[in-house]
Amino acid sequence: MDERTRYEAVSSRDARFDGAFFFAVETTGIYCRPSCPAVTPRRKNVRFFPTAAAAQGHGFRACRRCRPDAVPGSADWNVRADVVGRAVRMIGDGVVDREGVPGLARRLGYSARQVQRQLNAELGAGPVALARAQRAHTARVLLQTTGLPVTEIAFASGFASVRQFNDTVRQIYARTPSALRAEAATGLGAAVREARTTGVPLRLAHRGPYAAREVFDLLAGAMVDRVEEMAGEPGARTYRRTLRLPYGSGIVAVDERSAGPWLDARIHLTDLRDLTTAVQRLRRLFDLDADPYAVDERLAADPLLAPGVAARPGLRSPGTADPEEFAVRTLVGEAAAGRLVEAYGKVLDVPCGGLTHVFPEPGALAGAPEAPELRALAAALAEGEVRLDAGADREEAERALLRLPGFGPARAALVRMRALGDPDVDPERWPGAECWRPWRSYGARHLELLRRDAQPQITAPSQPPATSRHAKSSTSTE
Repeated sequence: MDERTRYEAVSSRDARFDGAFFFAVETTGIYCRPSCPAVTPRRKNVRFFPTAAAAQGHGFRACRRCRPDAVPGSADWNVRADVVGRAVRMIGDGVVDREGVPGLARRLGYSARQVQRQLNAELGAGPVALARAQRAHTARVLLQTTGLPVTEIAFASGFASVRQFNDTVRQIYARTPSALRAEAATGLGAAVREARTTGVPLRLAHRGPYAAREVFDLLAGAMVDRVEEMAGEPGARTYRRTLRLPYGSGIVAVDERSAGPWLDARIHLTDLRDLTTAVQRLRRLFDLDADPYAVDERLAADPLLAPGVAARPGLRSPGTADPEEFAVRTLVGEAAAGRLVEAYGKVLDVPCGGLTHVFPEPGALAGAPEAPELRALAAALAEGEVRLDAGADREEAERALLRLPGFGPARAALVRMRALGDPDVDPERWPGAECWRPWRSYGARHLELLRRDAQPQITAPSQPPATSRHAKSSTSTE
């Protein structure tokens, strides 16, 4: 988009571009999302930024009305597989907070200076600034939804000191942490003070239409006992699961029914430092940073997919909350995965309903007496021969999987699509899928549902027996 097109989006308050870019007003010192309801500023006073961190780096404060930090992420990072795209995904997963810029650079295979230069050139902000913006958003969420002490929130958000926390909040929000909390306290009442036992309530924003029923159907159709459960009737279901996180474990709950452009969620954590990572994993699982307008426009041009696009606007290609877990489940299936959980999974200190375990980490499965294919995969994951983290190189990860026993092209492509969140994968190699690029994963989901609806003209290409048996696992979740 050029600046004229961006200003047109701001003038029309077009929510489709929330998160794709930000605009700032020089006369007020405030930056906003494109759909901000405030009076449209004059063009000569407007500056555009690719990220909130870039706007903050130029001295602009977040708007109090539109809360530009609480928007979906740019869909560009789902599509891009270059170093910038990988870096943004890893920063979102909390790598800079845990390992610093040197750790991020090591994971990417570049020097810290190269990473800094490339991010600054494309995003207007380096890795520290991007992580700082994310920490500020996490701090605001904790201040306004929990009754935790401010000091505890500072370190839970990833700040190195309370002074750094206070200075950042004042700079970005033009208010003190206490003032931010006071704004929400009257509306939240006693519920705010109970967050330690009830979890952190969140609204997970998305752009455009969201086909929630199809996502929840996918999750409900392939769950692993003790790790996942679904409650309620279609249209009002709640999906719950356990998470293995860097500092501890967590339990998340996400509601199917929503009153706005978001999914309501609640996250229970043993260590609040895992909040940012848990949120990002939920966003990838539910594909909340997708651009449904771009996807539907491309796929609707195919006469084969047009009926499905019209019937299911905003269909998502769900990812995974735990990429390593998904690779294991893809290999062994849900029933066998349930047995692995019972035998090797970590028992929660405080079970919650049917959720009693966290899925076993690869190291615990590397010596399992089960099939040699499972041991080979677990060892490769534990030793880093196969990397499936947020910033993994998708091409290299797929090649590494194909070198393992039990992984053919279809299974490796499925892991790439779901575990690595690649929007342009066609596991079943549908004829004519090239015209869906860069959204082949979404096209495959549409054809999967058309086939489910028993339309006789939709037939899958012939597959060898092992791939055919695996076709059902294309609906598995993490």
